[in-house]
Amino acid sequence: MALIVHKYGGTSMGSTDRIRNVAKRVAKWARAGHQMVVVPSAMSGETNRLLGLAKELAPSGSSAALNRELDMIASTGEQVSVGLLAIALQAEGVEAVSYTGWQVPLNTDSSYTKARIESIEDSRVRADLAAGKVVVIAGFQGVDDEMNITTLGRGGSDTSAVAIAAAMKADECLIYTDVDGVYTTDPRIVPDARRLHTISFEEMLEMASLGSKILQIRSVEFAGKYRVPLRVLSSFTPWDIDINEEAKSGTLISFEEDEKMEQAVVSGIAFNRDEAKVTLLGVPDKPGIAFQILGPVAEANIDIDVIIQNVSQEGKTDFSFTVHRNDFARTMELLENVVGPATQAAKVQGDPKICKVSIVGIGMRSHVGVASKMFRALSEEGINIQMISTSEIKTSVVIDEKYMELAVRALHKAFDLDKNPA
Repeated sequence: MALIVHKYGGTSMGSTDRIRNVAKRVAKWARAGHQMVVVPSAMSGETNRLLGLAKELAPSGSSAALNRELDMIASTGEQVSVGLLAIALQAEGVEAVSYTGWQVPLNTDSSYTKARIESIEDSRVRADLAAGKVVVIAGFQGVDDEMNITTLGRGGSDTSAVAIAAAMKADECLIYTDVDGVYTTDPRIVPDARRLHTISFEEMLEMASLGSKILQIRSVEFAGKYRVPLRVLSSFTPWDIDINEEAKSGTLISFEEDEKMEQAVVSGIAFNRDEAKVTLLGVPDKPGIAFQILGPVAEANIDIDVIIQNVSQEGKTDFSFTVHRNDFARTMELLENVVGPATQAAKVQGDPKICKVSIVGIGMRSHVGVASKMFRALSEEGINIQMISTSEIKTSVVIDEKYMELAVRALHKAFDLDKNPA
């Protein structure tokens, strides 16, 4: 008998019919003798609806007091889901009990709307499992030291599920989504994209950080830190599929590098269109200038991605970096009013219509010429590279947003990702 954690996304919970199918699938696993913990998201679109109501009342501004109430509101979507799923399981003849994050409890810090998990107390859950019950736990939420409800940020149900699996030392965590695994790239852009049977943890972490929407990056970090066996698979396969076949479907996120992984130089193409570039022209080229520019940006809680500083000309240099597009206006305001004057920059300019395209592969460690092959493929399509960022297993380029799909298709073809590895 294994302890299994299932996580179901919003589309999987999008209607009473879909919830009923989730219940039938979970019941199948429970009847096979497994102890089952299930972490569902809110029904598709529900969190947006709830936060939309809040925005009507407070269209602008941000404060700890407001964010506390936003968490109170947003957490109710998952509370509805766990109750409905527990009822559906009971209708299937399976004993089930639902809990919110604070009832477990799943303890977090007090960073409202983006809280981080500190600990999980699992004694109550283990007692229910020992009594033969399926335990349904609300994802995306927890509670701080002062018993305030907190949420973990978008995609937080993935993080909840993996954290619970880690805390309880589950045998496996299955992430059910509206796709049947991790693909070499988005099939909506490249119809020949191929589903990967396995992907290394490192590759999945890079893919998640670079824009792949399959898994939330914090969930992958949790899986890597605590070595949680993780599998991504579809909730839209027939619920009565053979359990042994289901257990081997989708994409396994592996912690072992095998010979087949060695053969694949590049495993996937990731992209992110939610980026913007900002540039300070003519800043003094002196020690500490990077801190003078980026320090105030970081203090404003704005994440910085790709950074480039040009060669000095007559004691002056140009400094560019990228931020999330949602932070573009705030970053430009900060640079124009604070950073620019402080650094004596000649000009501040920005471009919100850029994107980042990346190749990812663990095989890049042992193969030379991968980046040049990427650059040649983009050059042949007439795509200009604005910025470059690299790590041991990835190379990212910043390009004009209008070339994003062309770049993805060109790179997918250049690295033969439509073909199964030999």
